[in-house]
Amino acid sequence: MSNLDKESFLNPISNFRGEFTPQNLAFDANLQEFTNRISIICALETGGKISPNEAYLQIKELWKKLDTSRQHLLGDD
Repeated sequence: MSNLDKESFLNPISNFRGEFTPQNLAFDANLQEFTNRISIICALETGGKISPNEAYLQIKELWKKLDTSRQHLLGDD
């Protein structure tokens, strides 16, 4: 399996379906990355590879990054 195949498998990207603006497209990509990483963190915690506290801290950090992205790209609506 090539690196590109692995990347596509681990981080699938869906087509954008919304009001197109460069900001909306960028935020959609960030949101998809967020959800993929959350899924991986949850699987690691469920499988006993990381502690619940470590999972929480990682998710909290990802949430902060997503919120910052939203503020910069979409404003404070």
